[in-house]
Amino acid sequence: MFQLENLLRENIRQLTPYSSARDEFKGEARIFLDANENSLGSPLTRWYNRYPDPLQWKLKEAIGLIKGVDPTNLFLGNGSDECIDLLYRAFCNPGKDNIIINPPTYGMYEVSARINDVQIKKAPLLDNFQLDLVHLENLVDDATKIIWICSPNNPTGNAIDREDIEIVLNNFEGLVVVDEAYINFSRHKSFIQELGDYPNLVVLQTFSKAWGLAGLRLGMAFAAENIIDILNRIKPPYNINQSTQEIALTALQEVGQVNEMIKLIVAMRDELSVQLSSLPFVLKVYPSDANFLLVKMSDAQSVYDHLLREGIVVRNRSNVELCAGCLRITVGTDSENMGLITALRHFSA
Repeated sequence: MFQLENLLRENIRQLTPYSSARDEFKGEARIFLDANENSLGSPLTRWYNRYPDPLQWKLKEAIGLIKGVDPTNLFLGNGSDECIDLLYRAFCNPGKDNIIINPPTYGMYEVSARINDVQIKKAPLLDNFQLDLVHLENLVDDATKIIWICSPNNPTGNAIDREDIEIVLNNFEGLVVVDEAYINFSRHKSFIQELGDYPNLVVLQTFSKAWGLAGLRLGMAFAAENIIDILNRIKPPYNINQSTQEIALTALQEVGQVNEMIKLIVAMRDELSVQLSSLPFVLKVYPSDANFLLVKMSDAQSVYDHLLREGIVVRNRSNVELCAGCLRITVGTDSENMGLITALRHFSA
């Protein structure tokens, strides 16, 4: 049975979190003289001389309305990478505990584990880019704290079978983190609505992809309230700056435009897949639930070098497990996609 207290590091359990001035005050006020800010303002604008809300309640409430979750089930990070790092710092004892990833997958799970001195176990995906449940089960031991599942997966682009994720959630006593950075481009349903059924579930999403706000560095973690409370205890006091909170709040008022943009990107993705498939040196364009395509080439390195000479940058994933000979190509604008195809048509093997 899943018991959060059994996962938590002892030093985190005993931690007295930093208490900022804003943590000690709740509600609205007319005069703030509590945080040693410069009360006269800034040469840039007088609005940014004050510290932001450390728990981003207005932004969380707006997100909660759209996602259908209570704000207490939501943590906001400086990009999803902060959420990933904090999960390691809260639940994985350095030099003792381990986690499981399913390569090929998002590289920061491994990088952050190494930074935190956490052992990495790997259960590579099957040839169809789905979970190898038998291998995964055999890797689990008493020191396994987190299983990372990226769905839709990066760099393969496919969604992981929902039933397989549910099997992991029902049988693993640690945290299962489902990274849904690309879920808006997929026809598959988010796991956010399943939080009440799985106390060990953490769902990651981001403003970087479908919302088109990568420059803001704003990630979201959805989980049971006791998990969110722990993340809030160990995060830096003001991890989401004021301008990011304001811009994100404005963006949340344009859900209709965002949904139209998502439809357009999906349509362009499908058209780009057709165009790429027609090229003689393209061996396979893998189906995608994301805003990119994984494309197998007869000579991926030469194609990559050719595109660089044409001033076009894609991602060479040939050195990644199960992705030999593959380039990962993000869906661009109409003109960027046309420029890519034109350049590829000029490629001579």
